Amino acid sequence: MIKPSSPTPIHLRNLKLSLLDQIAPPIYVPLIFFYNHHQLTLQNLTHHQISLLLKQSLSKTLTVFYPLAGRIHENSSIDCNDSGAEFIEARVHTRALSEIIQDPSMEELKKLQPVEILGQDQKVVLKVKICFFGCGGISVAICMSHKIADGTSLVAFVNAWAASSRGEPQNFQPSFDLASVFPPKDPSELEFTQKIGMTEEKIATKRFVFDKEELEKLRNSESEVKNPTRVEAVSSYIWRRFMDAVKAKDGVKTTSFIASHAVNLRPRRSPPFPQHMFGNCWRPAIAVTSEAEGSDESELVGKLRAAITRIDGDFIREVENGEYLNLLRRSVDEFVKGGVELCSFSSWCRFPVHEVDFGWGEPVWACPTLPFKNSVILMSTPCGEGIEAWVNVGEEDDVGMF
Repeated sequence: MIKPSSPTPIHLRNLKLSLLDQIAPPIYVPLIFFYNHHQLTLQNLTHHQISLLLKQSLSKTLTVFYPLAGRIHENSSIDCNDSGAEFIEARVHTRALSEIIQDPSMEELKKLQPVEILGQDQKVVLKVKICFFGCGGISVAICMSHKIADGTSLVAFVNAWAASSRGEPQNFQPSFDLASVFPPKDPSELEFTQKIGMTEEKIATKRFVFDKEELEKLRNSESEVKNPTRVEAVSSYIWRRFMDAVKAKDGVKTTSFIASHAVNLRPRRSPPFPQHMFGNCWRPAIAVTSEAEGSDESELVGKLRAAITRIDGDFIREVENGEYLNLLRRSVDEFVKGGVELCSFSSWCRFPVHEVDFGWGEPVWACPTLPFKNSVILMSTPCGEGIEAWVNVGEEDDVGMF
């Protein structure tokens, strides 16, 4: 267990979760970074030196991000008691790091994680695993509880840790007062929000890489939306094929198809939230189409754009004053009734994941490992010009829909 280098002051020992933290799914958000042996050889670093450097810099970083060394208490607060973050070291004796990157397998990637993301021990906020490959490369896997962090917060923390590892001063000051904006509720009122869509059935995962030329082709195809973003174009493309695959299944009666797209609230309020606001400062934009409406890609882009546009200042005020919870309850009730197929999207394309330099250079690759049914994670390729789409469906479904 890695504890903060300086103890957390008494007046900061109890951190209330915000409403958005409370309704976040009870999972870990994972991210794995890969560094090859050439980078480490240039720095002439041994395994022991790497391990010591990461532990010491993590300890310093936890002083600033003190809730990550605490323990979650009953979906209501974090006891910032400096119990520490879990740090695991392992050796990989199977495939070389380059082979895993060239032909990634979700089952192999999950072995590099410090914990199952639906793990039973949900009290520990942060877990890290460093894997030393026989080829000389390493992977650094971080799993952070979704109860305290969204993707923006996770990547901000990792970059702060990397800066500390490089010997740079801690000039990033996160804000942990999200509960003052979105006041928490009694946890018993929010049980209906937990594990919606978080099935533990067997999942088949496939990675699709869209290069610059393919993205331009998707963006320039006929659409009622002028100049769709890369993310909008890829999302509508995948959503359409997901719908076609569902329709092709025998015995499945679906009346509505829903695309849920995670949206960062920080820049969308007036005035905007601080970018260093730590926690779950996001909500899903919901686009709906009926079975009768068909699945024309140009229309789907328009529906996605409209749904994302609705996440504005007025929407955020509804979340702040609690009206949103009633809407969420009705949406969950409709989903439970059946006849609805949900496909969830989350774009990490703008996150600076490829800038995480612990002192031996930027990662040769980084990837998420969130295998939940009918979920899609979008990430920029290392060069920044393409998009990697990680598509997850039930093992019994056809992942060859592309």
